[in-house]
Amino acid sequence: MKIKLLAVGRLKASPLKDLCDEYQKRITPSITLKEIDPPRDATKAQEAQLILKDLPDNAFIVALDERGTTLSSPAFSEKIAQWRDMAPGNEITFIIGGADGLDETIRKRAGFLLSFGQQTWPHMLVRVMILEQIYRAQQIYRAQQILSGHPYHRA
Repeated sequence: MKIKLLAVGRLKASPLKDLCDEYQKRITPSITLKEIDPPRDATKAQEAQLILKDLPDNAFIVALDERGTTLSSPAFSEKIAQWRDMAPGNEITFIIGGADGLDETIRKRAGFLLSFGQQTWPHMLVRVMILEQIYRAQQIYRAQQILSGHPYHRA
């Protein structure tokens, strides 16, 4: 399974970047992070055009959006397995918009809208949150495999 994270904005050296880097190292197989750097005063529609250029044709698209569905960590883990099986290319792409959120064209293109609750989260912090949840989902999946008697090999 391939996982890609498309994120609007560039994360500079900071504790958040260190956390993102740490989770990226822990996720196996590796996750691809593509930062989209729009012009300074870009509209959501302009950001959407840049996002659409980087969307794989054969991936299941999950957009992080405050109006989306909230999931527990175990439910998120189950969804990742479903999305992986639904994607023709066995790839999931998560999209994080800019500070103003995502344009409607991206919301409509997504197969699932995921929310981290009704609170407002800085879009740079959401990167850490989604990477942590992807890592946690892998750990839940591995635990389920062990409990069901499947062979387990650390990656």
